[in-house]
Amino acid sequence: MTTTSDVVVYGATGFVGRLLAAHLAVHAPSGTRIALAGRSEQRLAEVRAGLPPAAHDWPLVVADSGDPGSVAAMAAGTRVVATTVGPYARHGLPVVEACARAGTHYADLTGEVLFVREAIDRFDAAARESGARLVHACGYDSVPSDLSVLLLARRAAADGAGGLTDVRLVATARGGISGGTVDSLRGQLEAVRRDPAARRLAADPHALSPDRDAEPATRQPADAGPPARTRDGVWTAPFVMAPFNTRVVRRSNALQDWAYGRGLRYGEAMGCGRGPLGAASAVALTTGLAAGLAAMSLPPARALLDRVLPAPGSGPGERTRSRGWFRMEVDAQTESGRRYRATAAGPGDPGYAATAVMLGQAVLALAGDGDRLPERAGSLTPATALGEPLVERLRAAGHTYEVAAG
Repeated sequence: MTTTSDVVVYGATGFVGRLLAAHLAVHAPSGTRIALAGRSEQRLAEVRAGLPPAAHDWPLVVADSGDPGSVAAMAAGTRVVATTVGPYARHGLPVVEACARAGTHYADLTGEVLFVREAIDRFDAAARESGARLVHACGYDSVPSDLSVLLLARRAAADGAGGLTDVRLVATARGGISGGTVDSLRGQLEAVRRDPAARRLAADPHALSPDRDAEPATRQPADAGPPARTRDGVWTAPFVMAPFNTRVVRRSNALQDWAYGRGLRYGEAMGCGRGPLGAASAVALTTGLAAGLAAMSLPPARALLDRVLPAPGSGPGERTRSRGWFRMEVDAQTESGRRYRATAAGPGDPGYAATAVMLGQAVLALAGDGDRLPERAGSLTPATALGEPLVERLRAAGHTYEVAAG
């Protein structure tokens, strides 16, 4: 395949697309051929003009997911497509298909279980045949979760401690929310509300498994349990991304022939602090999350929420993005009884500033790390497609990924 670029940023005029392009303009190695893609050449030119100087001669590609020919041409002309165009259930499948058939690597930021399942079912085989790596969830959802469990499993195996059994992630963060995230969540809730089959799939802890019938019968933690307290005394509430992140981690385990352990029980929660204040925060967050999701599922209440929630294409300002941060503490027990803790952390609003770093480095790994990457193709996860080369890149970019015993 003859390519004219190494990376195409599809959706470069969107909120996260602009952040990704800015990251690549600063951090991509000299000589990396990058193009900006979207529906409007004029808007692409305006975005390019506002990027750092390295981007000012980047070519512009007009492509629209509603025009399969334009998307196919975009995929055929590059080595990697990074797409920030969501909701992915609405706009993503034509891009996945084009990359799978062209042998072009693909990376997205989806947090949508139903979209990823459909992409797997429809295009995994074509991608394995063409050699394309289709890598979903390359942002805050689900890079820190996925890479942390990978590192824990490899450390335990190196120590002869056996497979992982109980693994619990506790997330803390400060940041904002964008209209695109709200729109994606709204779309999945609507699909689940109107379709019983979609509702059953979303509730399945192994919804993204490559072989559902082969999954062990190990009982998995609830995605949205009541407030609880960890062994360290931290009060927790449900983590809004747990129903997606946990499925990604379990898919990573299954794609590696359950190398983490067939008895792996994996759950995630949001940390709310210690003592009475932490308990009160956990109760308030649990109640608020349940009420918010219920309101988004009901058309009359959703209309009221739409007046106050950010619109698609908008997101937190520069001050919020720069002051944000994320930290994930992942406690693990192994078959031998040994315990480990992984830490994943970084500066910047997790959903946007930090996510731009994660997706940017994932894309650069796909474009430039070649033989260092795991020998896999098809519909993959960050851990199975990129593994430790991505960990190394993120550490170099200022993120923390550590594993300690005890």
